[in-house]
Amino acid sequence: MLRFSTAGESHGEALVALLSGMPAGLAVDLEFVDRELWRRQQGYGRGGRMRIERDSAHVLSGIRHGKTIGSPIAVLLANKDWQNWTEALPVEEGDLAKHKRVASPRPGHADLAGAVKYNFAESRYVLERASARESAARVAVGAIAKLLLRELGIEVLSHVSAVGSVRLDKPVNWDSLSALAAKDEVLLSCADPATEAQMKEQVDLALRTGDSVGGIFEVVAHNVPPGLGTYANWDERLDAQLAAAVMSLQAVKAVEIGDAVRAASSLGSTVHDEIGYERGASFAGFTRVSNHAGGLEGGVSNGEDIRVRGYLKPISTLRRPLGSVDFSSREPVKATYERSDVCVVPAAGVAAEAMVALTLARCALEKFGGDSMLEVRRNFDGYCQQLQNF
Repeated sequence: MLRFSTAGESHGEALVALLSGMPAGLAVDLEFVDRELWRRQQGYGRGGRMRIERDSAHVLSGIRHGKTIGSPIAVLLANKDWQNWTEALPVEEGDLAKHKRVASPRPGHADLAGAVKYNFAESRYVLERASARESAARVAVGAIAKLLLRELGIEVLSHVSAVGSVRLDKPVNWDSLSALAAKDEVLLSCADPATEAQMKEQVDLALRTGDSVGGIFEVVAHNVPPGLGTYANWDERLDAQLAAAVMSLQAVKAVEIGDAVRAASSLGSTVHDEIGYERGASFAGFTRVSNHAGGLEGGVSNGEDIRVRGYLKPISTLRRPLGSVDFSSREPVKATYERSDVCVVPAAGVAAEAMVALTLARCALEKFGGDSMLEVRRNFDGYCQQLQNF
């Protein structure tokens, strides 16, 4: 089974990701991995940390001579900011006088809940692990999952459909997403320039007022064959797995598949995707005139593009802090402020791409699995032939 885990703290020495279950023989383009890490760091409204870090994947194991070898892949991402924190966060006991306490928890952050759970007197250690900095490690291994999916003709990209109160309501096609991902300068990853300009105004307003702003990103998985996931068991439904994967990202508070929110207040006759047939069309010839279901029916991919939206709350660290309570005195104070972003919706979209890619790669290997890419490809080609003969 394809599995991954991450370790590391926001201001620690490094982030580490471990990916196991990847078949041998997959060509890994480390320039592609580094570009995915670069994409995560971009976007209008990012804070000072992104001017410090230049993430690059350092592979420790599992890849040799440019290809996977079947053993666990370990990737290290060094934190350049560590040089400013070596005395504040030493592994050894160190000088406690140099520890940088988080004296008052931030509303909306894990600070208070984490300190209570782990019996910490303040929330420095909570902040360090709960930080979205951790998502960089997911993007690194998610890039490798993307390379696996590419071998099967599957691509995963994202765009931003809303920032604050500004929303793009028209559909975005795959060519537009590809053009967005190829840009060397990232603003807010919106496919419509006029709408993106309005989104920028929302970020500017939040910046001027010491606030933060959230939004909505959409991840699209293109050319996914029908049959991934199953309706047979609740925890194997692909929609459930994707929802959990995207919801696991920091600051994501809701997940939508397809047009689920609109469908909830609509009649069935207006939201279900009518089925047609066209001889010679891909995936057994069955066609759809729409994709309100977002590529998933009954927990199973249906051959249409899979569309997953994440609803991202505003970042909880504010330059104009909200009210809080001092951990020591229990007296009312303002919440702690640390260097932070104003808007991270485009970056969250890239991290969500990684989570969707990892989920689809795991499901693909469960269906077409093998110990080598030759075996996986043979099984996949056999399934595609089966679909054509259906």
